[in-house]
Amino acid sequence: MNKIDINKSVSSDRWLEFFDQFTDGNRGRHISIEILSSELGDEELIQNAPLMAMVYDPPKNGNKLTIEIGKDEVTYAHTVDSPTEVLTGQDANGIMLAVRIGDAAGIQTLIKLQPH
Repeated sequence: MNKIDINKSVSSDRWLEFFDQFTDGNRGRHISIEILSSELGDEELIQNAPLMAMVYDPPKNGNKLTIEIGKDEVTYAHTVDSPTEVLTGQDANGIMLAVRIGDAAGIQTLIKLQPH
């Protein structure tokens, strides 16, 4: 797979709306989740599994993003505490290919979406 250019920033005041729309548009699409950490090294958490939802709780509700995996029920969930940035990568047709979320600890969570 070609390297994805992940460079489009999503403003934090749009995260709630972005993740709701992202979930609606990509529910059931297969994704992989990878953790990128200079201190701990990179680790693939999930590979080729269906996305159920990406749920963002703003600071007044805990300030976290939960990525839920599963078809009919949540079979795996990954939480990003205190996200600090959200970047997206799209192909030439505007199809979302990846989302990278940075957190306060300096860890990046990379979500790669399989083609439709």
